[in-house]
Amino acid sequence: MTTPLRPTPAPLWRRVLPHLLAVLFFLALASVYFAPILFEDKTLAQHDIVQFNGGAREAAQFREATGEEALWTNSMFSGMPTYLISTRFPGDLSLYLHKLFTLDLPAVVANLFLALVCGYALGLALGLSPLLSVVGAVALGFTSYNLIILAAGHNTKSLALAYAPLVLAGLLVTFRRNKWLGMALFTLGLAMNIRSNHLQITYYLLLLVLVFGVVELIFAFREKRLPAFFTRTALLAVGALLAAGVSFGRLYTTLEYGQYSIRGRSELTTPPPATPGQPASPEPVDGGSGLSREYAFSYSYGIGETATLLIPNFYGGASQMKLSENSATGKALVAAGVPPAQLNDYLAQMPTYWGDQPITSGPVYVGAVVFFLFVLGLMVADRRTRIWLLVGTLLSIVLAWGKNFETFNYLMFDLFPGYNKFRAVSMALVIAQLAMPVLAVLALARVLRGRAGFAPAASAAPISSHPSLAALAGRPLDDADTAYLKKHVLRALAITAGLCVLALLVGLVSDFSAPIDAQLQQGGFPLEAIRADRSSMLNNDVFRSLLFMALAAGVLWFFLQRKLSVGMAAALVGLLTLVDLWGVDKRYLNDDNFQRETVAEQFVPSAVDEQILQDKDLSYRVLNMANPFNDAQTSYYHKSIGGYHGAKLRRYQDLIERQISPQLQRIYTENRPDAAPVLNMLNTRYLITPAAEKQPAQAIRNPGALGNAWYVSQVQTVQNPDQEIQALTTLDPATTAVVDASKFPGLKASYAAAGSTIALTKYTPNALTYRTTAVQDGLVVFSEIYYADGWQAYLDGKPVPHLRADYVLRALPVPAGTHTIEFKFEPTAYALGNTVSLVSSVLLILLLLWATYYAFWGAPAAEQPEGELVTG
Repeated sequence: MTTPLRPTPAPLWRRVLPHLLAVLFFLALASVYFAPILFEDKTLAQHDIVQFNGGAREAAQFREATGEEALWTNSMFSGMPTYLISTRFPGDLSLYLHKLFTLDLPAVVANLFLALVCGYALGLALGLSPLLSVVGAVALGFTSYNLIILAAGHNTKSLALAYAPLVLAGLLVTFRRNKWLGMALFTLGLAMNIRSNHLQITYYLLLLVLVFGVVELIFAFREKRLPAFFTRTALLAVGALLAAGVSFGRLYTTLEYGQYSIRGRSELTTPPPATPGQPASPEPVDGGSGLSREYAFSYSYGIGETATLLIPNFYGGASQMKLSENSATGKALVAAGVPPAQLNDYLAQMPTYWGDQPITSGPVYVGAVVFFLFVLGLMVADRRTRIWLLVGTLLSIVLAWGKNFETFNYLMFDLFPGYNKFRAVSMALVIAQLAMPVLAVLALARVLRGRAGFAPAASAAPISSHPSLAALAGRPLDDADTAYLKKHVLRALAITAGLCVLALLVGLVSDFSAPIDAQLQQGGFPLEAIRADRSSMLNNDVFRSLLFMALAAGVLWFFLQRKLSVGMAAALVGLLTLVDLWGVDKRYLNDDNFQRETVAEQFVPSAVDEQILQDKDLSYRVLNMANPFNDAQTSYYHKSIGGYHGAKLRRYQDLIERQISPQLQRIYTENRPDAAPVLNMLNTRYLITPAAEKQPAQAIRNPGALGNAWYVSQVQTVQNPDQEIQALTTLDPATTAVVDASKFPGLKASYAAAGSTIALTKYTPNALTYRTTAVQDGLVVFSEIYYADGWQAYLDGKPVPHLRADYVLRALPVPAGTHTIEFKFEPTAYALGNTVSLVSSVLLILLLLWATYYAFWGAPAAEQPEGELVTG
C-alpha cells in the first residue's frame, strides 16, 4: 500500500499575509472610530471610569508610593477591600498577554480592536476564509452594545465581551477539528475572559457554552460518538480549571468578599424601612443568599423591546437622545420661546425612550444585515450548529425579559446556581449578540461556498440533501443548488421584512407615552411633540432596516445570478454590515463623547475640598450630602462615608438603610450636624452641604465626631443581628458599645473609661497604629469597619483577637498600662490566590508555546472530525 504524501504547505509568509492584512484592517477601523483619542489627544468621557478613579485613588497612591498593594481602602463606604476596586495580582502574568494582543493601545481603542481580532479568530475556527472571517468580526465587534458600554465606562464588561469569541473558537476547534489545539485556544480565551473581571459576562458566556455542550451530547448519543465527546469535554474541563487558576487570586478574593457583600447571605430577618426617594433595597428580606428579585430584575428588557435587535429606535433609543432643530420637539420649543442660543442644549438630552427599563444608554442592535442573515442561517446552516445558536439566542432573549416573563425567570433566579448574584438581567442579550452574528456569517458562507474554488466535494448532490457545509466545498453551483438558495434568500427577506411591517403596525396603535411623561407634563414640556418624535424615530429606523436588508439580499441574488464574484459579494455584504452598525453606534458614541479633560482636571478640588484638606489630622471622614451613596468623586480627596460601587459590604448597606439615611433626615429637619450618632461613631468630621439657590456648597464641621478610637464604659449585649442594628437607634456610641453576645461572648457589662486615652499615630490604608494608656482594663471601639477575613490586631507586637461592636465597627479589650495597638490587613486569600495564579500563568504560557509549535510543525495533516464540520 502506498502512503499518501502530505501536501506541501504554502510558504509561511503566504499563509500569514491574509491574517496580517486583516489585523491591520481592524487596527485601521478602531483607529478611525477613536481618532480623537489617538490623533487629537482627547479622552472618552466615561461616567463609571470617573467614579472608578475617585474610588481607587487611595489604593493607587499607596501603590505608587510603596510598590505594594493596599488591599483595603478607607476612601469609600468608611472602608472596604479593594478586591473589586483596584487590586493587582503580580502572579497573574496574563496582563502581559493582554498587552501583546492589544498592541498596548489606549484602553477603549484596545477593546474594539481586540473584539475584532477575537471575532476574526472565531471565523477562522468556523472554517471560514479570511475575508468571510473579517465580515464576521465586523458583525461581532460593532454590535451596538459593545460601543454603548464603552461610552458608559464599562470597560471590564467590554473586555470580557471582546475575549468571548476566542472562547467559542476554542470550543469549536476542540469538537470539530483538533482537540489539542482547540483545548489550548479555549484555555487562552477563557483565561483572558476571566481576567477581564466581569463575572456576569463570563456567566452568560458559559451558558452559551453549556447550550453547545447539551446539543453536542444529544448528537453524539444519536451518532454513537459518546467516548469522543467525553474525551473532548474532559480536555475542556482541564483547560477551564487552568484558565480559572490564572485568575485564581482575583476569583478567590472575590468569592471570599462576596459572602460579606450585598451578593451574600443576609443576617437580618426583617425588611428595612421604606425611605422616600431611595432605590429598591438590594437585600433579600427572607434572609436568603444573593440579591432580591426586585433589585436583580429592575433592569428587564421589555418583551416588545426585543425588536431593537432589528430596529434600533423601536423604543426611542436611549433615555436621553439628541434631536435636531427640525424635529417636532425642536419646533415646539422654538414656538414656546426657547432662545436659539439655548435650543441645542435643550435638544441634546431629550427623553425619547419609552420602553420598560427605568433608564438605558441604548438598545442592543445586532444589525439589519446580520438579522436577515441570521434568519437565512436558520434555513440553510447545518442543523447541529443552527440548533445551538438558535437555542442560545432564544435563551438570551427570555432571560433578558426578566420580570416581564416571571414564570421562567423567577424559577431560573431561585434554582440555577449563581444566577441570583447578578442584576441587570437585560445584559443577558450578550448571548444573542454573540450567537446571531455567528449564524449570520455561516449563512453567508453557505451561499458563497459553492463557487469559492475549494477542492471538490465527494458528492455532487444538491445542497438541499446535504445539511453539512462540508459537503459543499468548492463544488460549482448547479441549477438545483441555485434554486434552493434563491428560495431561502427570498424567504428570509420576506420574514424579516414582515417583522418590519409589523413594527410599523405597532407604531400605528401606540401612543408613545413613557413613565417620565407625567413629570414632563408638570414642567410644561410639549408632550405631543416628543411623542411625535418617538414615532418618527421608529418609522425611520424601520425603513432604514428594510433598506439594508434589501441591499444585502440583492447582493446575494446577484451572486446567485452569477453577476458577482465570491470576493465581491462577501466584501459588499461586509461593507453593508459595517455601514449599518457604524451608523447606529455613532448615535451613542460619537465626537460629543470625547473631551480634552485629564483625570486631574476631572477632580479639580472645589473650595470646600480645599477647606477640608487644610485639616492635616491622620484620618477622619467626610459625608457629601448630595447623593452620597452613588458618588465616588468625594473619595478622590477624602475618606468618604459614601461612594459608588455595586458590591458594598452588606452590613454597611444595612447601616445606610436602617440608620444613616433616617438620621440624615434628622440633620436636615433639625439643622444639627451632630444629630446622627451613627455618623459620629464613623468619625464623620465634615458634612458637605449641597449648593442651593444663592448659597454655595459648604463644609460643616461635626462637633459630635468621636475620633479614631475611644474607650467606652458600658457594653449592651444582644443576641442576634436584628437586635444589634436596632439598638443603634437609641445608642450613645460615645459611652456604650453594642455587641452580639452570640458571636462575641465573655465581655463585661461595664468598664473603667475615665482617664484612659488613645490616639492614632500612624495611618496607611492597610495598617493603623495607635498609642494608648489605660488607667484600668478597658474596651476600645475603633471607628474602622470590621472585616474578619484579613484584619489582624496586635497588642505590643503580639497578635490578639478583636471583635465587632456597633454592628460594623472594630473593638478590642485592652489591659491597663501603656500599649501600642496595631491593625494590619493581611488576608491569606490574597497570598494564596497570588501563588496559584503565578503557577497557573506559567502553565498557560507553556501550553501556548507548545500549541504554537504543534500548530506549525507537529500537527498531523488532518484529524478526523467528530460529526459534521462547521466550515464556510
